[in-house]
Amino acid sequence: MLLLTLLFLPLFSAIVLQFLSGELVKKIALFLSLIPLGLSLYMAFNFNCPCMDGQLAFNQPWIESLGVNFNLLLDGTSLLLVLLTTVLTPLIILSSFKHDYENPSRLYALIAAMQFGLLGVFLAHDCFLFYVFWEIALIPVYFICGIYGGEGKEKVTLKFFIYTILGSLFMLVGILYVYSKSKFGADFSYEAIVASGSALSISEQTFVFVMFFLAFAIKMPIFPLHTWQPDTYTVSPTVGTMLLSGIMLKMGVFGAIKWLKHIAPDAFIAYAPYVVVLSVIGIVYASILAIQQSDAKRLVAYSSIAHVGLIAAGVFVNSNLGSEGAVVQMINHGINVVGMFFILDIIERRTKTREIASLGGIINSAPIFAVFFVIIMLGNIALPLTNGFVGEFMLLKSVYDFNVWLGALAGLSVILGAVYTLRTYQRVMLGDSNALTATFPEVTTSEIIVLLVISFLVILLGVFPQVVLQLI
Repeated sequence: MLLLTLLFLPLFSAIVLQFLSGELVKKIALFLSLIPLGLSLYMAFNFNCPCMDGQLAFNQPWIESLGVNFNLLLDGTSLLLVLLTTVLTPLIILSSFKHDYENPSRLYALIAAMQFGLLGVFLAHDCFLFYVFWEIALIPVYFICGIYGGEGKEKVTLKFFIYTILGSLFMLVGILYVYSKSKFGADFSYEAIVASGSALSISEQTFVFVMFFLAFAIKMPIFPLHTWQPDTYTVSPTVGTMLLSGIMLKMGVFGAIKWLKHIAPDAFIAYAPYVVVLSVIGIVYASILAIQQSDAKRLVAYSSIAHVGLIAAGVFVNSNLGSEGAVVQMINHGINVVGMFFILDIIERRTKTREIASLGGIINSAPIFAVFFVIIMLGNIALPLTNGFVGEFMLLKSVYDFNVWLGALAGLSVILGAVYTLRTYQRVMLGDSNALTATFPEVTTSEIIVLLVISFLVILLGVFPQVVLQLI
């Protein structure tokens, strides 16, 4: 019952928050988000304890006539992503305390509802249930971006919705096709769907591979299916951007590792090289575009495409090292990108601009803020002893073992990432102050808490990566 409790706590929170009002709703939303965090930490610390026997799985009939079960399972990889979700959600809520959102109860209810969908995706062990939670996770973030976004939000959010809903429909077609070909029992359980998919001919597996891949590639996103991402990240409110970049895009990587790789194994091996090539193209392409950006938020959006491109390449080289590196880097990327977007949110709230050329000299009036920025920035460029280093090294090694030339091109992400990140820090934080930055206020208590937790994780997972590796 622990898994069921963990899953439905955010849904309960969403219902409660919807009926609240006033400033107190922020604190209640934060408190309610800490309960799933506490429960997930308890499960993590006792993961291999005999006391958890029978507590890490739940399976009950749901739609018996179709063979759909409410089947949940917590393994090492899903535990890491559950922890990422439950750790980042309170930080994202706390990061919003300095904003005055219209109807905050609705916003925090949507965040809790999205957390419910995300946890369902990472825990589902039934393919149809996985699809249901995949769709549930999409709906709240659509409203978060569409209601609370900036200029041009209607057009951008519609594009995001069309991309993702089309990908979801392709996946549904793939699921139903495998189910219709089932010779291993008429149900959607992970074991039955994987057995049915792997028994298909190569041509049938190719069809299934394409259907699932489109859904996962759009969500990551992989070049050239990435065009919705920069605009959506830029226009969305910061909480929406954090949810999308920090957690939601991990759905695609997780889906490829758990479902795609095993449902269509022969097609995965046959077409993986093409996906690796697309991923490496995306790394270089997004990195070059990041260098050219004048809007700091858009720069981090393209940076995210480059980082996820490397993660995707690690998944599709089809090696243990690549898959393990992808999981490690999913966690690290989620932490770092939320930290980067929060840094930019602090700067934008104080200066009313994201234009890099308009800033400078912030370190002169906010040295504590500058220290946090440095730590998170170094994690983002994968400096040794920061969290980004171990996963990136594993991924680059796996791609290099797969193909030397692709490994060399993927390695450009290290150089280009350092170029646009360090140059941004130099232009924003160093040099002489100007009219916008001369009286830049130092970070507040709530901001320090968020930045301190993220900086702590950047260093902890860089010095002790076995914390993550042992769970994979």
